[in-house]
Amino acid sequence: MPFSAKAEDYLECLYMRDEEQAAEPDCPTVPVLEELLHHHSVIQEGDRLLLTHEGKHQAEYAVRRHRLAERLLYDVMAVHGKQVDEAACEFEHSLHHGLDEHICVLLGHPKTCPHGHPIPPGRCCHERKGSALPAITRLADMHENEHGAIAYLSSTQAEIVQKLMALGALPGSPVQIIQTFPSYVFQVGQTQIAVDKALASDIYVRRSNEA
Repeated sequence: MPFSAKAEDYLECLYMRDEEQAAEPDCPTVPVLEELLHHHSVIQEGDRLLLTHEGKHQAEYAVRRHRLAERLLYDVMAVHGKQVDEAACEFEHSLHHGLDEHICVLLGHPKTCPHGHPIPPGRCCHERKGSALPAITRLADMHENEHGAIAYLSSTQAEIVQKLMALGALPGSPVQIIQTFPSYVFQVGQTQIAVDKALASDIYVRRSNEA
């Protein structure tokens, strides 16, 4: 029996509390608590609910689907602002088992959501397999003369990200790959930017059909 949307949302809150130091969620309603206990997802210790081993896996999977939904809405459907959160909350519950892997492959196995929070990896991320050509891919995986638009920058090096953005490498900017060896050179507007493979792996591009 699948979880209700409210039960999954509560699992996500517990996961973010334990793994990302988010705020303690309010006590769940009685039906939600009964559902979580029925699925052996939580145990009670005093006034606190703690995830069981199985509950942590269930919560991690719910968080993964939610953040992949955000990434899909933001990068492919160009949904921004509060609409991303609202739509992702509805969309994640309709992602049946296995669909998250198809979306993950399509997006090029993103590591973070649009808010910068980590997306728990799935089996497809570990195996890195899939026949579909990713709609969102790393610049490091593109070829000369390929075109696209920058989707997002995932580098944790704030100074480098700021420098790239100052050069015009902003999300949504059209980009063309000029060369891939010995360094990666891409053009944004009238500017050509050279980066090493490590940084090229942190630049995600939405492919276009233009050659």
